[in-house]
Amino acid sequence: MPTTNDSDTSLRFPILIGDIGGTNARFSIVPDAQSEASEPVIVQTANFATIDDAIRSAVLDRSSIRPNSAVLAVAGPVDSDEIQLTNCPWIVKPRQMIANLGLSDIVVLNDFEAQALAVVALGEEHMEKIGGGAPEPAAGRVVLGPGTGLGVAGLVYALDHWIPVPGEGGHMDIGPRTPRDFEVFPHIEKLEGRISGEQILCGRGLVNVYRAVAMVDGKPAPFTTPAEVTAAALAGTDPVAEEALETFVTCLGRTAGDLALVFMSRGGVFLTGGIAQKIIPALKAGNFRAAFEDKAPHSELMRTMPVYVITHPLAALSGLAAYARNPSLFGVQTAGRRWR
Repeated sequence: MPTTNDSDTSLRFPILIGDIGGTNARFSIVPDAQSEASEPVIVQTANFATIDDAIRSAVLDRSSIRPNSAVLAVAGPVDSDEIQLTNCPWIVKPRQMIANLGLSDIVVLNDFEAQALAVVALGEEHMEKIGGGAPEPAAGRVVLGPGTGLGVAGLVYALDHWIPVPGEGGHMDIGPRTPRDFEVFPHIEKLEGRISGEQILCGRGLVNVYRAVAMVDGKPAPFTTPAEVTAAALAGTDPVAEEALETFVTCLGRTAGDLALVFMSRGGVFLTGGIAQKIIPALKAGNFRAAFEDKAPHSELMRTMPVYVITHPLAALSGLAAYARNPSLFGVQTAGRRWR
């Protein structure tokens, strides 16, 4: 990556920042380099036909501040002038947004790049530790978050920059290990013949596992939403839901451990999103950490790696705001992802 400086990376204030997921989109405006972002506006993506409509209605029509630039994080790969979100019908068209919304400069990142930036931007007061030792200050880190899908990003420090590494790691294969897994996994809904991490480690994935457990044991499965399954499991009122959440947490530990090895994450592994925040008691129960560390021949190494749940409700916006204020601190590659 070529070295950049402020003249290469800076954006004109005010800067619109947006975290666009499969279900919700969150927007705010950063007025200048010294100011906090404005009160965030959160909308459901299903309520608007396009992202342009959402920005116009939820932000521009309600604010006296007119943004000159935008930094948007979207749930999907950024690889063309028309960016299709993975779990949302919106198509982000930056050139069209420049023409329609009065913006002169737009940077589009992957949503988990923003989550990775948040790891640097947020303090310990926004973290809940799930075992492990002390983080090494400039060591690699990884962020993953089960939500509408399963987002993954790495974060490495090099050449005096924190460099987020975006990807689609949520679509890696995941398979059974224990005898019980081999009973349950054949009943988990597949995607084109395979089980990816996202078929288990997201909201609908938790429901998939719950139904699979019920099917194996010939028991009813009355719950239809992740919230219902989680509530019943944490309350201890439904054995099927309890096993489903335990399986979910174990698989999350396995996947987090795999990614920690990929990025040699001595700086920490960070779980983000609403699901992780809601299941902290289950994550602390023991099977998450056991699955995370069960990586022979590197189990001793894994025991030293700290895991955190990011508890800030709008972590990605915090990461985007930090980048918007001073992009030269971060090694974010904007080639092919910046329009002006």
